Amino acid sequence: MADLPLVSIITPSYNQARFLEATLRSVLEQDYPNIEYLVVDGASTDGSLEIICSYADRLTWWVSEKDSGQSEAVNKGLRRARGEIVGWLNSDDIYLPGAVSAAVAVFGSSPDAAVVYGDALAIDADGKPFNLMCARQYSLVDLMAFNIICQPAAFMRRSVLERVGYLNPAYHLLMDNLLWMNLARLAPLVYVPQTWAAARYHDQAKNRTRGAAYGQEARMLIDDLKSHPEFTGIITSNEKRIMAGVNRFDAFYLTDAGHPGRALRAYWRAFRLHPPTALGDWKHILLAKLTLLGLQKVRNLYDRLHSRHLNSEG
Repeated sequence: MADLPLVSIITPSYNQARFLEATLRSVLEQDYPNIEYLVVDGASTDGSLEIICSYADRLTWWVSEKDSGQSEAVNKGLRRARGEIVGWLNSDDIYLPGAVSAAVAVFGSSPDAAVVYGDALAIDADGKPFNLMCARQYSLVDLMAFNIICQPAAFMRRSVLERVGYLNPAYHLLMDNLLWMNLARLAPLVYVPQTWAAARYHDQAKNRTRGAAYGQEARMLIDDLKSHPEFTGIITSNEKRIMAGVNRFDAFYLTDAGHPGRALRAYWRAFRLHPPTALGDWKHILLAKLTLLGLQKVRNLYDRLHSRHLNSEG
């Protein structure tokens, strides 16, 4: 083990007892032997503390105390992390078997990489997959146009992470997106076409309960970056594409939050700014149109058939 890089995994937790044990086990049952695991609970009151205590002897460190939200919780763990490689896994997401070993291998073959990231399954509250979220190799401009890295499928090099100062607590939804942008300024981000994690979608998840707020925070983020010299020139040179990405991103979450009319207007704004950006999301545009026409049953049927296919493959 002395020859293997130490990997630090942080799980921020707050009132997710229904899913927490699956998250903990997905880390503790990884086949990579040199992991330290840190759990930062925000003073949960739903039985999470009892679950954490039942695994305490297998955790490197844990705490349960009030905090200001996910960013503060993750940052607490990051400040204690000793690993050369770092990841964080929210308390409703899971790693797939072999994910950590695979990420370490990619870092070994990509010594300059700040981040390595893969694909992720979307799973429902019962753990059944219903979609495969495929990424690709993203540039900094791609990230600023809100092409999304699925956060649980990403791992970071701690030496680069410390140079950008962790998560910005001013952001409650897009703190990971901002972090990828800051890291991409300093070193390469490397995509691997492997499925490393599963992100859980359920009624209490932020993408469902606060879907309409994602676009607002995306606009705030880009406005903020305009005042940072290291980003100003990039935004000026790519403003139409970046703002099209903001509108497409807004539309995507508005659709999932049940606002198809607003979503289609946002897609139209994206199309006027940069047609390829909008049209790249044509499936979601179609979903918004079907939902607006009251044909949500068509989407429900598609989801059931797709879920059945993914489960049969698994």
